[in-house]
Amino acid sequence: MVGITLSPEQIRGAPPEVRQWLEHEIAHSLGFGPAAEPGSPEAPHLAACSPQEAMAIHASIRSMLPVVGVFFELGRDGARIAERGLEAFRLSDMLRNTRLPNARQLAACLEVIDRAFRLARNDDHAVLSILDPRGYCIVAEATRQSVLAVWTQEMAAQQFPDDAVPASDEVSPAEPFSTSAALPPQSIHLGQPFTESSGPQNGQRN
Repeated sequence: MVGITLSPEQIRGAPPEVRQWLEHEIAHSLGFGPAAEPGSPEAPHLAACSPQEAMAIHASIRSMLPVVGVFFELGRDGARIAERGLEAFRLSDMLRNTRLPNARQLAACLEVIDRAFRLARNDDHAVLSILDPRGYCIVAEATRQSVLAVWTQEMAAQQFPDDAVPASDEVSPAEPFSTSAALPPQSIHLGQPFTESSGPQNGQRN
């Protein structure tokens, strides 16, 4: 099997027919077929998170740093399933970025986020994400945008006011302060199977 890595920028710049083919292939690889019949109102259902709900979730979990790290992973660029309004993230990438030791702990963090989401929405059966057996975490595209908005707001809040910036001779040039609010793009890796043993790896974030 040949693996191909495409960045989100390359996909967005591809001709429409190529993008449609990629979206179809990704959707097929994730097992998404024709829309299923609506489930029971009591059954867990994937729901899109509003910016206000994302802020409420963050306020609820902000003291749990591993959970916060997983929450902000949902604001990255993932594999977009445009026709279904979904975003898919590789669990192996999330494990590497958050440095969690295994998929079980990652799932536990996602469950904490789901509980905070249900409280914010006042819906006992809503879930923010679902785990696909092929090794993906799937959220609504609107959820990704809401989480990214919270990340951007948090980064903006970390900026020093002008009168609090130390003099130039008090700042070590070897340790610059970064206030970038942009999340690094996450590439889409096709043809690379996920295994639960995937753990944290040394190296730069995607």
